[in-house]
Amino acid sequence: MTNSLISIVAISPIQDYLQTLIARFSGLSEGEVADYIPELKLANPDWFGICIATQDGHIYEVGDSQQHFTIQSVSKPLTYGRALEQHGEAAVLKKIGIEPSGDAFNAISLHPTSGTPLNPLINAGAIAACSLIPGDSMQEKSAVILETFSRYAGRALDIDHTVYQSESDTGHRNRAIGWMLRNFSVIECDPTATLEAYFQQCAIRVTCRDLAIMGATLANGGLNPITGKRAIPEKYVANVLSVMATCGMYDASGEWLYDTGMPAKSGVGGGIMAVLPGRLGIAVFSPRLDQQGNSVRGLATCQALADDLELHMFGASQPAIPAIRRATSRKSVKSNLRRTQAANDYLLRVGKKLRVYQLHGALTFASIEPVARTMADESAQTEVFIVNLRLVHRIDRASVNILAELRRDLIGTGKLLFFTESGNFWQPLIDAGVDREAFFADDDFALECGENHLLGDRFPNLAWGSETPLEKCDLLLELNPDELALMDRLLFYRNYLKGQNIITAGQASNELFVLTKGSAMVSMATQDGIARFDAFSSGAAFGEVAFLDRSPRSANVTALSPVTCRILTREAFDQLDTLAPAIKIHLLSNLAGRLTTMLRHNGRELASLK
Repeated sequence: MTNSLISIVAISPIQDYLQTLIARFSGLSEGEVADYIPELKLANPDWFGICIATQDGHIYEVGDSQQHFTIQSVSKPLTYGRALEQHGEAAVLKKIGIEPSGDAFNAISLHPTSGTPLNPLINAGAIAACSLIPGDSMQEKSAVILETFSRYAGRALDIDHTVYQSESDTGHRNRAIGWMLRNFSVIECDPTATLEAYFQQCAIRVTCRDLAIMGATLANGGLNPITGKRAIPEKYVANVLSVMATCGMYDASGEWLYDTGMPAKSGVGGGIMAVLPGRLGIAVFSPRLDQQGNSVRGLATCQALADDLELHMFGASQPAIPAIRRATSRKSVKSNLRRTQAANDYLLRVGKKLRVYQLHGALTFASIEPVARTMADESAQTEVFIVNLRLVHRIDRASVNILAELRRDLIGTGKLLFFTESGNFWQPLIDAGVDREAFFADDDFALECGENHLLGDRFPNLAWGSETPLEKCDLLLELNPDELALMDRLLFYRNYLKGQNIITAGQASNELFVLTKGSAMVSMATQDGIARFDAFSSGAAFGEVAFLDRSPRSANVTALSPVTCRILTREAFDQLDTLAPAIKIHLLSNLAGRLTTMLRHNGRELASLK
């Protein structure tokens, strides 16, 4: 079996899922290759391809998706649409009905009084539709049909003349149907040209990918999502999809619609084309047919797709809306953890390697597929993905599985994917295989973890547990050795245990802290618990605002790990007026720069919320 993977990205949970369907159903050996047309029985019964084309033109395909075969009866709804375009709905309805026949595809199902075919998707209706295609000769009609189908597929199609000749040589029943239609004036002239054009129509060569794009064109209101060219006027798309829904699978149409909920059309060449209106087209190709003339593997695959991805158009899934409400990078959104200038400079340079997505609404296959595709496309340039689920109100099983598989794929390439504010959705994601370590209460903690990952790439030999020397602490940057020596004498040590308060809200603000080992966070008690506002890593100074304006402490600062601080008291700070006024001016300049950076960061965060 060939394995053609065209127009896909290296990381794709949807692609992976389709591969599992190939493995799952390749063992189905029931059914027989069509043999009533001699050329069709030459098909390899083990061919098996699956393709999904989305409304915006993205392709997922696996297996023998590039294998050519003849379109056969999948052509019927397309020709019917061309007849509607040519003559209008009222005129076509006078010639062809829209009622399910409940009979086999080649049954002579005609209205008992008018003699009109019951619907356009049985052979009688398809031949009648072909008679309505412009042209007096086989060549003229075939040219119109071929050009129409090519617009659907987005490429120039051709006719398999060997299969056409085989169909023409054995098409005695269809000729009888043609002459019966002539008898009832459904066909108003000699039906020979129409019949030969119909045989050629069925012998047009396509691939599974072509059928998926044709389905996506119908899902997209008649506009080919890849070429942007119109294949059928939008006003007739509903007519075509309606007859596909009620008549497309012959005498199995009712069961098909009940089970899958998608308009579809099958052909004895082994192809099935299904449409989820407004979302995507699906195609499956496998030549083994059941007694109704439908692909055995195709039926099983479409059923699995409908069940696993919840594609039933009458199901509870919400209409597909863009799931990404906001996407930002580390360039515009950062954690509250205060880091050294060197760390901040590096994180600013590589900010696009960390991306945050805020999703919203109901997550279904149709809405999560573009999210997974976007993240997969960006994985070459991104190291850390953060997905915020706060505004999501529903996640179906397909979306859970896609997010879990996407995370596994990303981890396999050394990337990270975190979830924040996941509410009740964390349990289904864990059940699907997502580790508990992937969940964070809010974006800030996840951003901090992601930033640490990026810094680990930049500073692989950095001993995170070691003490930061004074010359690398933000408050004391650019002091000369003598000035640093003086500050070392003025700054005394104080150690804190993990979880211990370094600062308590309401305290007097007589000390400025320089964090030389460990990390700490700023928090405040709220009705909902503890709100985290800021965090510091080794090398940062904190407590400066209250220290400068002599106001009481407004929040708690708690050690997140064992912490060592160097403390500058107000008495020592005042001594600098006489001991070293240049140092005091330098410290104030550094503090002003830090406060300015904080204000700019807060401004960017506010702007990103607009």
